[in-house]
Amino acid sequence: MLVLIGRRIVMVVAVVWAAATLNFFIPRIAPKNPIAEKLTQLAGTSGVDPTKIQEMSQAFGARFGLDQPLLTQYLRYIGDMARFDFGQSITKYPARVSDLIGEALPWTLGLMITTTLLAFLIGTLLGAAAGWYRNSKLLSVVSPIIMVFSAIPFYLLGLVLIYIFASRLGWFPVSGGYGLTSVPEWSWDFAVEVLQHATLPALSILIASVGTWAIGMRGMMVTVQGEDYMTFAEAKGLKPSRLFYRYGMRNALLPQVTALALYFGQIVTGAVLVEIVFAYPGLGSLLLDSIKLFDFPTIYGIVFILTLTVALSMLLVDLLYPLLDPRARVGR
Repeated sequence: MLVLIGRRIVMVVAVVWAAATLNFFIPRIAPKNPIAEKLTQLAGTSGVDPTKIQEMSQAFGARFGLDQPLLTQYLRYIGDMARFDFGQSITKYPARVSDLIGEALPWTLGLMITTTLLAFLIGTLLGAAAGWYRNSKLLSVVSPIIMVFSAIPFYLLGLVLIYIFASRLGWFPVSGGYGLTSVPEWSWDFAVEVLQHATLPALSILIASVGTWAIGMRGMMVTVQGEDYMTFAEAKGLKPSRLFYRYGMRNALLPQVTALALYFGQIVTGAVLVEIVFAYPGLGSLLLDSIKLFDFPTIYGIVFILTLTVALSMLLVDLLYPLLDPRARVGR
C-alpha cells in the first residue's frame, strides 16, 4: 500500500509539473505584450503620454522579469510555483496574485462545492431509482423534466431565474455577492445577505447539474442489473432494499465517484459564465478578466490552482477506490 501511495504521489507531481510547463509556454504564444496592453489602456483613460508607453513597458518588463531569457524565466517560474509564490498582478499592480486569489476563492468554493455535492447526491439517488424502479409513475414524470433542464446551460437558466425571481417577483437580489453598502464581516446578518445573493446562482447550477448525474447513474444501474452477481443475489432471496443499496448502487456508484473527482477539479472555473451573469465575485470572473488583459501572473496562479485541484482529486479517488470496490485492493 505504501508503494502504491508513493507511485500515485510521484504521478501527481509529474502531472502538476507537465501542466505547469504548458501553463507557462502557451500564454507566451500570444503576439501581444501584456504590459504594453495595460499601459496603452491607461494612456487612453488617464492622459499618459503615448510616446512614453514603450519606455514604461521596458521598465515594467524588467520589473516582472520579462526581459530575461526564456529559460531563466521558466526556471524562476517553476521555483515560484513550488513555493506558491505567484508574484504581482500586471493589471492590478502592485497587488499580489495570491491576495487576489485569496479574496475570490472562498466565493467560488462556497458556491460550487455546495451545489456540486447537492447535485451529485440528488442526481445519483434519482438516477438510481429511475433505473431500478422503471414502473414508477412519479419517476416517469419527474425524470424527463430534470433531464430536459440538464440540456440547458447554466447561464441561460440564470437569466431566466433573474427575470422571474429577481426582476418580476423581487424575492432575491439581481446580482453581486452582497449589498453595495454592506461591509464583509463575520456576522449572522451578513451571512444571511450572502446566502440571499448566492441562492439564484446556486439554483441555476443545481437545476442544470442534477439531470447530468441522474442520466449517468441511471445507465449504470441498468447495466448492473444485468450482471451475474445480481441474478445470483436475487436467487438467494435477498431483500429488495439490500439488492438496491448493497449490490446495485454500490457497484454503479464507482464511475460516478470518478466523475465527481474530475468535476471537483473544475470547481474553480466551472461557473465562469454564471459568475459573469450574476456579477458574482468568484475566481472564474477573475480568470476571465486576466485572460482578456493578458495578465500572465494571475493566469499562472489560477490555472496552477486548477491543475493542483484536479491532480489531488484524482489522487484522493485512487486512495478511496479500495474502500468502495474490494476488487481494487492490493493483493486481491
